[in-house]
Amino acid sequence: MPVYRVTIATGSQWFAGTDDYIYITLVGSEHCSERKLLDKPLYNDFERGAVDTYDVKADEDLGEIVLLKIEKKKYWVYDDWYCRYITIKTPSGDYQEFPCFRWLVDDKEVVLCDGRARLPQDDKTSIMKQHRHKELELRKKNYRWAEWQPGFPMSIDANRHKDLPRDIQFDTEKGVDFVLNYAKAIENLCMNQFMHKFQSSWSDFSDFEKIFVRIKNTISEYVMKHWKEDFMFGYQFLNGCNPVVIKKCTKLPDKFPVTDAMVAVSLERELTLEQEIEAGNVYIADYEVLDGVSANSTDPNTTQYIAAPICLLYKNALNKIMPIAIQLGQTPGEDTPIFLPTDCQYDWLLAKIWVRSADFHYHQTITHLLRTHLMMEVFAIAINRQLPAVHPAYKLLLPHVRFTMAINTKAREQLINERGIFDKANATGGGGHVQLVQKSMRSLTFRSLCFPDAIKARGLENREELPTFFYRDDGCSVWEAIKEFVTDVVQIYYSSDDTVQEDEEIQAFVKDVCSFGMQDLDNSDFPKLLKSREELIEYLTIIIFTASAQHASINFGQLYLGMYPDEHFIEKPVKMAMQKFRKHLAEITSAIKRRNEGKKLPYYNMCPDRIPNSVAT
Repeated sequence: MPVYRVTIATGSQWFAGTDDYIYITLVGSEHCSERKLLDKPLYNDFERGAVDTYDVKADEDLGEIVLLKIEKKKYWVYDDWYCRYITIKTPSGDYQEFPCFRWLVDDKEVVLCDGRARLPQDDKTSIMKQHRHKELELRKKNYRWAEWQPGFPMSIDANRHKDLPRDIQFDTEKGVDFVLNYAKAIENLCMNQFMHKFQSSWSDFSDFEKIFVRIKNTISEYVMKHWKEDFMFGYQFLNGCNPVVIKKCTKLPDKFPVTDAMVAVSLERELTLEQEIEAGNVYIADYEVLDGVSANSTDPNTTQYIAAPICLLYKNALNKIMPIAIQLGQTPGEDTPIFLPTDCQYDWLLAKIWVRSADFHYHQTITHLLRTHLMMEVFAIAINRQLPAVHPAYKLLLPHVRFTMAINTKAREQLINERGIFDKANATGGGGHVQLVQKSMRSLTFRSLCFPDAIKARGLENREELPTFFYRDDGCSVWEAIKEFVTDVVQIYYSSDDTVQEDEEIQAFVKDVCSFGMQDLDNSDFPKLLKSREELIEYLTIIIFTASAQHASINFGQLYLGMYPDEHFIEKPVKMAMQKFRKHLAEITSAIKRRNEGKKLPYYNMCPDRIPNSVAT
């Protein structure tokens, strides 16, 4: 009688173990085994972190094991179980791996196929085709598109975190981390003590120092010492938390009538302003998207304001970016003067503070919320709706959308909802942040998510012109490392452009993103189909880069790019590609650390050893 040795690994996260009954059925290419209860006498099966082994006997040889059916049945009360993986040792001594990495809740069953990644056209048997189809049909029922606000990217159909499918909810530890990190941020900013300062006028610049009294490190102390200075103000446009607004100025807009006489004292090369522009030494930051956005009026005792400034910046002889003119509105006139460094000290400082205020709203709502979190949620939903677990793109992308829908749902519950944190602490609260996302959708194009293209579109690609633009330099290095890794993986599974075109699942995925996630918005240029391996490589690179490096650069991270603790891929060529990827990232990390040695303002935001895999890890 053939004996199949079954090894099952239970997750190590809190409450991953179960006391419920676990049954297994082996589905072979020739025959199926009987449904078997996995239970050892006088032994506590399926404890948290345990790896348990059982023998499953069959009346005859089952052939190659193509599917496993795992069932969980209630013992006393329903007890959720997280299964990491299952391995089968066949009577001939061969091993087969079946990755799971999912929760079994209530009386749930899971059907697994072996861990080899396969394209839909690679599965020739009806049983495997049927398995892929059933898996996606179930996923489409569980992962439904919903519109949270008109004009937003589509989101997951869940009003609360607990309404999400169990597999994408925060683990208990992660949920605790979410609460503790939020509490820590409140504590660090002394928000409980100084919240009233955010809801009333400030009377003294020293109040800024009180806010950061509990944040002590070399960089924070240097910034607190120099934050009023022009060089620090300019530096933040390149390497601060929102380095995506500045662009080269090729012509002054009519709405910003800066004259040569106004800025002559700030120019260092004995050139006119027009000549400096032609020489490529002038840059501009325009916050036009904030024009007309409603200011927060949720507190009737507090009047709040939003500026839509334009800031002209100049690269001086030391290659430092310096502000030389600021206009706090989009319509020039007596009520919208142009502020200059030669003005009264505090007039100029306040003008810079208003620019920073606008930059904060742009950063939080557009750069961070819209262009990383909400955009990644679109990809995450489409991945789960259109790509089965055996698809190589699913295995590749899953670590980069981990907890994305969970953290975004939490945000809609607590952060950006009515009477949420935004309403209490931000001038764009009370609906302004919603308007800002809606307006910003016009510029959210597929090409703008491609890092090299985005840099080039702003005229900032020349490293000699901006030698201290570390966001660009490090970002390009990480982009190329990710692209090289994605190329290695794609070439393993796709032998030609035709293979891409014939992959009905990857085509359904990109169409779902465009037609449903982005609602076929005009000018968004999201592709509805992919014609070549090159296009697929770029598409996958954009997703991984946005989730990891781009989010880290504007939010800071804690986990590491290139680390995949859940082994969805089992093939040796992919594991070799991962090893190569990690080596490439380590080289980039070393280069960044060498460059930062001795710098008073080291830039680590794009350092691979500080880049998380997803927007929520």
